[in-house]
Amino acid sequence: MLEHGGRLRRAAQQYGIPLDGWLDLSTGINPSAYPVPGIPLSAWHRLPEDDDGLEAAAARYYGSDALLPVAGSQPAIQALPAVLPGKRVSLLAPSYAEHAHAWRGREPHWFGGYGAAAETAVDTSDIVVLVQPDNPSGQLFERNRLLDWHARLARRGGWLVVDEAFIDTMPEASLAPEAGIDGLVVLRSLGKFFGLAGARVGFVFAPAAVRRQLAEALGPWTVSGPARHAASAALADTAWQAQARTRLTTGGERLARLLHAAGLGRPSGPSLFKWLPTPLAADLHDALARHGILVRLFDGTPPGGALPAVPPSLRFGLPPDETGWQRLEHALNGCAPERSAP
Repeated sequence: MLEHGGRLRRAAQQYGIPLDGWLDLSTGINPSAYPVPGIPLSAWHRLPEDDDGLEAAAARYYGSDALLPVAGSQPAIQALPAVLPGKRVSLLAPSYAEHAHAWRGREPHWFGGYGAAAETAVDTSDIVVLVQPDNPSGQLFERNRLLDWHARLARRGGWLVVDEAFIDTMPEASLAPEAGIDGLVVLRSLGKFFGLAGARVGFVFAPAAVRRQLAEALGPWTVSGPARHAASAALADTAWQAQARTRLTTGGERLARLLHAAGLGRPSGPSLFKWLPTPLAADLHDALARHGILVRLFDGTPPGGALPAVPPSLRFGLPPDETGWQRLEHALNGCAPERSAP
């Protein structure tokens, strides 16, 4: 399996710092998770039922009822290659490696950035896969451009697959409201924005035939009863969602300023994380870890097989509180290069 963030126990063992002594910024997950209400005993006692309100709450939140609940995005990522036809597959790079790993059997091609390579990929591929905004680079494509790409692919019977795991703070950029039309698959997850990664809840937005095939492939009861209860509450709580968007946007801006002031350049990325390419990534990762701060390291090594490497870089998530912010600032001032001029 591929490497992911959140390996806190391994870091604690490596650096000899107890688990409760760490500031974990390695995952890009909302540090202030949705406060799930009490789980009724029936959710634990009975098999999950699909008429419990989850699908309706998700349709209201995402703007489409062309959805299939899944146990987070990962099962859908792994199952889609068996469902979507097409030999020529192109994927955005660098990006979330699980997509490339899932499509490796079709000898995929890679494209980067906004330029000619992306346009060529759309015109020469049967399937184009990207993360919007990208993880880890934070690259964000204009919504109208993605709709144009979808139209060009769909005219040839092709597919655009868009993973929107980090898009919740900018819902106006989402393609989920367009779901149901041929040639478009959108993946969403509650793990990042809602901070409910442990619940393992996500949704696939796609035409009915694709959803049926995925449902057959994944089998019944893919989302547990307690997870469905938690997700229904989170998706319906519009007041909490509005407050979270404001808080995360403010936090993302603060993190960008903090990293820049520490002499690390200008990071990119959505509100939930910031990405810093730097040849000093490994050294900075180690220095921060010695302060008990864990960030995600990309060391330039391909994640597995023939998958493309992410260049040497660090990804920073948001601290959970003011104490965490002050701790991060102090550590950066102690280990970062010479501070940039204002």
